[in-house]
Amino acid sequence: MKSKTSGGVIELAKTLLYAVIIAVGIRTILYEPFNIPSGSMESTLRVGDYLFVSKFSYGYSRYSLPLGDHFPSFGRFLFREPERGDVIVFMFPRDPSEHYIKRLIGLPGDKIQVIEGTLYINSVATKRVRDGVDLDSERGPRELWLETLPNGVQHPILLKEREYPTPPTRCERENGDTGDAENTCPFKVPPDHYFMMGDNRDNSSDSRVADSGVGMVPAENLVGRAEIIFFSTNGNARWWEVWNWPFTVRWERLLKVIR
Repeated sequence: MKSKTSGGVIELAKTLLYAVIIAVGIRTILYEPFNIPSGSMESTLRVGDYLFVSKFSYGYSRYSLPLGDHFPSFGRFLFREPERGDVIVFMFPRDPSEHYIKRLIGLPGDKIQVIEGTLYINSVATKRVRDGVDLDSERGPRELWLETLPNGVQHPILLKEREYPTPPTRCERENGDTGDAENTCPFKVPPDHYFMMGDNRDNSSDSRVADSGVGMVPAENLVGRAEIIFFSTNGNARWWEVWNWPFTVRWERLLKVIR
């Protein structure tokens, strides 16, 4: 006859197991939390933002699973094409154990180029208008612009006004000539790949940097679309300073939909 104590332990273990299975299932199929570690997506996202990523937006790949970089590739299941302008979490192509977050700029087949800070998609300059100054940027005040993509998606970018050098006229990629981040050579997005850029154009290692940066992102590496900020903190209180926690919360950013 089992003792009440041993029976209680078994029931507790079952409950914990069920809770773990449900939590893993939710993170794999529905939503996964993600926090912002750098300022590359300012002012849309800031360091200290915590957000939910919808895992079902683009279907599923091995990277939808916990420790997905340890599984063999099976392509994408229930794949849905992402839309230009989506803010996407993906696995870093050069190290699939790392998560990155950027905005989708170029679709397969697109030609992307930046000339004197202006983004060109298929040889057409994107429209942008100045929208003031972002005073909360990690690296000090930055010019705030609103950029409109070809499908009508409008989003903020940070870009410091400057005198630009003459843009490159000759690009020989076999010699490693890609220009710099504000004057690039043309990029042709290959099939089943995407061109990503950070909204903080002066401080983002993205698809403009092929060798040491993100480069082109394979469709398999997409994890999900960033949906909503559920918590945000400026990080000015240490973990034991409980009395200061409420003063570090960015209340105005809570439940902010990501666009």
